[in-house]
Amino acid sequence: MEKRQKIVSWNINGIRAWHKKGASNWFFSNKPDILCLQETKAEPEQLPEEILEPEGYYSYFNWSKKRKGYSGVAIYTKKEPIKVVSDLGIKALDQEGRLLTAYFDDWVVINGYFPNGGGGEERLKYKLKYYRAFLKYVNKIREKGYKIIFCGDINTAHTTIDLARPKSNEKSTGFLPIERKWIDGLISNNYIDTWRFMKPDTVDRYSYWDMKTRSRDRNVGWRIDYFFIDNSLKNNLISAEIHDSILGSDHCPISIDIRI
Repeated sequence: MEKRQKIVSWNINGIRAWHKKGASNWFFSNKPDILCLQETKAEPEQLPEEILEPEGYYSYFNWSKKRKGYSGVAIYTKKEPIKVVSDLGIKALDQEGRLLTAYFDDWVVINGYFPNGGGGEERLKYKLKYYRAFLKYVNKIREKGYKIIFCGDINTAHTTIDLARPKSNEKSTGFLPIERKWIDGLISNNYIDTWRFMKPDTVDRYSYWDMKTRSRDRNVGWRIDYFFIDNSLKNNLISAEIHDSILGSDHCPISIDIRI
């Protein structure tokens, strides 16, 4: 039987700092069915009990194996998954703790913190390689009959209305044609960008702002955090939201309500 699920995704830019400054209170007061966090920057043994195992939730973590205090993702869920899988299964791409897949009855939730392409040509190549591998990964799960929900920090703005200053960022990583083309590919593979599906013409709504330039104060942002669902769930989607008034990170939470 289908049940309404509220699922939240948030790049929190460090789970210990996020919790210490009280930003985790939003999670505890809203109590979503599933919370997906990115850029946790910690290993489980570094976390206080109330974040490691919050009351009423099962918790799962993946973290960087090559560099401490970097990358990392977490999933908190009220319903216990049948299984949770870390990473893509490709050693060269699985050292930074970027992916968790939670399997439920006939559906999955995938939480990803996708690489940033900045820092030179090699890093952009790594990002694109990760993108290609992820699409194969998620398609393979769908071929097994699972309904797909995936979310996270994709680290790319798709179209000109997904960032405040598209013209001046035409040659910036995060808005390069080759990065945006990958999102085109997701959509052509019958994955739906839930925010754009529900709000096709909405502008000036973003999920990330550069803190160094205080760009949030001026709403000079980027929409680089997403929920995608496969086409079979299109009629199950109730709402998609960007919670841009919620502070605590250089990103804000995003969410969907969906019957599944």
